Amino acid sequence: MTRPFHHDTVLLTEAVSLLQAEAGRVIVDGTLGGGGHSEALLARGATVIGLDRDPTALAAASQRLAPFGDRFRPVLATFGRLAEVVPGPVDGVLLDLGVSSPQLDVADRGFSFMQDGPLDMRMSQAGETAAELITRLSEAELADVIYQLGEERLSRPIARALKAAKPSTTSAAVEAIKGAVPRKAWPKDTHVATRTFQALRMAVNGELDELGLALEALPQVLKPGGRAAIITFHSLEDRAVKHAFKALCGDEQASADPRRRELDARQPKATPAFRSLTKKPQTASEAELDKNPRSRSAKLRAVEKCA
Repeated sequence: MTRPFHHDTVLLTEAVSLLQAEAGRVIVDGTLGGGGHSEALLARGATVIGLDRDPTALAAASQRLAPFGDRFRPVLATFGRLAEVVPGPVDGVLLDLGVSSPQLDVADRGFSFMQDGPLDMRMSQAGETAAELITRLSEAELADVIYQLGEERLSRPIARALKAAKPSTTSAAVEAIKGAVPRKAWPKDTHVATRTFQALRMAVNGELDELGLALEALPQVLKPGGRAAIITFHSLEDRAVKHAFKALCGDEQASADPRRRELDARQPKATPAFRSLTKKPQTASEAELDKNPRSRSAKLRAVEKCA
């Protein structure tokens, strides 16, 4: 019996519309998760290659999408491996970044500071856990991870507390973080452990590295006219996607040096390899926010490869 893996799909209609899902189009869902996006793409007639590093998610989504037969192909892989696992140029690539609801809600996966469980956080269920990461890194290295990936200003005292506590459970990690942050400095709108847990999860799973590899692969894996749609959930991811898409579209920042601007103006302009489909990121509607509060931070950006 396959373990249930239900996830509320974010920006479903918007993503499927941007990817122009229809019969004859091959689309890679690089973050298969519960299969919600893939199911909608398949329902419109597209063929879907579904990637996920989490074997639990892959098994559950494969069961859910079995009625679509050979139009769905599951692949156990990270989306950073797009270039090596996709058999040839495709019509679309979709990435829905972040953590699925089942990963957050199952205590023994160790992603959530709201439930007690082993301090794990591995999406692939293999490799180094968050607890092992804390033990391996020096205090300075851990502080850098928490500051850079969590954008946590109090990263140094938090890292010191975590190194001293050597937590093996999520609740022990939360208590260490609480003890390191003065009560008056606790955020008003989010849990005091939010940024640190985000940083640990991203470090354990190499999430920014995976995103960088996927963005680099887009010119290779997309056909002319092919589209990429990426949903992000926090500023680090969104900035990476925004800047990568701008570069692909030839939208480089103008130099501050007037002599350099004059020189650049004289150079012939290359035809951009991509064009933007979303001048501003698309966000969840009020109706979606009411149904799924976790969609509040989601941003969708998309580009199309020029013919």
